[in-house]
Amino acid sequence: MAKVPKVFNYYDYFSRYREIIPEFDKFLEYLKVPHQQYFRINTLKVDQAREELLLDILKSKGVRLEKVVEIPHFYKVINNEDISLGNLEEYSLGLLHSMTLSSALPVIALNPEPGDLVLDLCAAPGGKSALIAMTTEDRAITVANDKRIDRLTALSANMKRLGVTSVIITHYRGELFPLGISFDKVLVDAPCSGEGRYKVGLEGDILYQRGTGKSNLPSIQKGLLVRAYDMLKPGGFLVYSTCTINPEENEEVVDYLLRKRRAEILDWSCPLPYYPGLTEWQGKTFHPHIAKTKRFYSHQIRAVSFYIALIGKLY
Repeated sequence: MAKVPKVFNYYDYFSRYREIIPEFDKFLEYLKVPHQQYFRINTLKVDQAREELLLDILKSKGVRLEKVVEIPHFYKVINNEDISLGNLEEYSLGLLHSMTLSSALPVIALNPEPGDLVLDLCAAPGGKSALIAMTTEDRAITVANDKRIDRLTALSANMKRLGVTSVIITHYRGELFPLGISFDKVLVDAPCSGEGRYKVGLEGDILYQRGTGKSNLPSIQKGLLVRAYDMLKPGGFLVYSTCTINPEENEEVVDYLLRKRRAEILDWSCPLPYYPGLTEWQGKTFHPHIAKTKRFYSHQIRAVSFYIALIGKLY
């Protein structure tokens, strides 16, 4: 007799987070709303004088858009379900870059500047490496690393499409990235369970391809974060980010670093609504400074949920 597949019960799945997700019922309802499309104007190819011209062209092709006031050069697609940005000629030409709004936040927290040597430890498919190049006018050197060669192909293609010349691509396991070079800034946008991307279909089915569950994600994340910290210059900055809600992949991982190294949690000015990081979870108590880390929830920012920690290296 054929085995009946187990139905994913999203209410039961997320109920463990009821106490930490604000407006929990609104969060559950937002799971049924399709992912919102956003894009950023590629300022490496489109200067300020031509930005309005590009927007007019997109409007003539049926794209209804709205400027995101909080984050420069970002736009929201109003007719979200009628338009596929990836099918536009302007996308193929690299004039715009499609990414969810919250994906910009780790780069905003990192605050890369021209002349910086930056490591993007888990970079593929390259959205944040590209954004680093755009925000620094292609004048910061970014080492974009990923362990999966198939994902590096996509990363390389994105850099070429967007006209990025300041990115060096490497292929290492992040937790084993060679020591010897110290970086001004490091981004660890870690592999995670991706709960912030989950969506629910009309019949209650999950619309996101979850992993097999065989990987010990917190263990991998801890290894990545410690390695990233060890490659920072004294006085350097590190951002740890995930698109999951799970404290075991977020606060607990950052707490692990604080126990292993003399790291400092830093505050940063954020353009979108957030909640402070948790200082306790299911009987575990975390370092009080973890309250300076930030949680972003999809129903409040109308984008993928994120967790972000800005970390400084004391010496």
